[in-house]
Amino acid sequence: MRFNIINRLIWKYLRKINFGGLKSIFFISSLLYFCIYFFYNIDKISFDINLEKNGINLFLSFLFCVMSIYLNAYAWKYIVQWFGKEFKSDNLVYFYVLTNILKYVPGGIWHFVERFNFVKKISNPQIALYSTLVEPYFMLSASFLLASLGAIFSPLYFFLVLPLIFLNRKLIYLILKRIGSLKGKLFEVLKLTNSKDQFEKKINIVSFFPTRVLLLEIGFVLSKFVGFYICLNTFDTSNTFNVIFLLVIFSLSWSLGLLIPTAPSGVGVFEACLLFLVGSNIPQNAILVSLIYFRVISTSADLLLSFPFLMRKLLKRI
Repeated sequence: MRFNIINRLIWKYLRKINFGGLKSIFFISSLLYFCIYFFYNIDKISFDINLEKNGINLFLSFLFCVMSIYLNAYAWKYIVQWFGKEFKSDNLVYFYVLTNILKYVPGGIWHFVERFNFVKKISNPQIALYSTLVEPYFMLSASFLLASLGAIFSPLYFFLVLPLIFLNRKLIYLILKRIGSLKGKLFEVLKLTNSKDQFEKKINIVSFFPTRVLLLEIGFVLSKFVGFYICLNTFDTSNTFNVIFLLVIFSLSWSLGLLIPTAPSGVGVFEACLLFLVGSNIPQNAILVSLIYFRVISTSADLLLSFPFLMRKLLKRI
């Protein structure tokens, strides 16, 4: 009884915190940090690149970014299946890939809206909503799991495996019901009323732990990392950095970019966090140029794969 009272008090207090304002402050601070870091070291930065020599590396980085998008798309398909909706075709995968570019649109929710509407047509609103909303949590859990490899440097990194505890059939309901009770911007856009008494009847999780989804999300983060690692090796051929250290820093930085939806696709937040966490372990010229090239390459991958969707949307407006 006492635990329930304390839990309600904590939840009531948390709801009073202006998380939107805090996220905006963090985003602006990150962007300022990156800009200051960039202009302070601008005399050391060179964007010159020999395409004949390094073009293959940049193309490989692009391919790994493309692969990461498809791995993420298949993970979403299996999340929907985990919630009890079986799909024989890969329509979900293709639609996910096509709408991926919408995460760059101001507001950071329009890719969720499109995917919700798509799944709702072939399923029910509960599966559509919760399969869409819970996907970032899977990505975060996978990224934190990779970052927990930092336990070889400090035992504190081991606590990053904690989000995995909730990825099971019994506890995921608690997360989803909490999400359903929030009155966020997405719920206003979707104009969806949550029916708690219908929840378990319309969501039927088929297995205790979503192993396949987690493995795909791990593959997604690893593919992103390999794309970045190739860029870094292109501009710093010394090859003296620790790969595990880089993976841990990359995973943490990418997670923070995911947690700050004010930043379109983590732009600015990811770069600033990685710069801050890497410190002086990597030459400033190499890390800055690598980050900028990686951002251009990963965004180009999203644009290329989403081009048919963008054209269709544009033609409807004409």
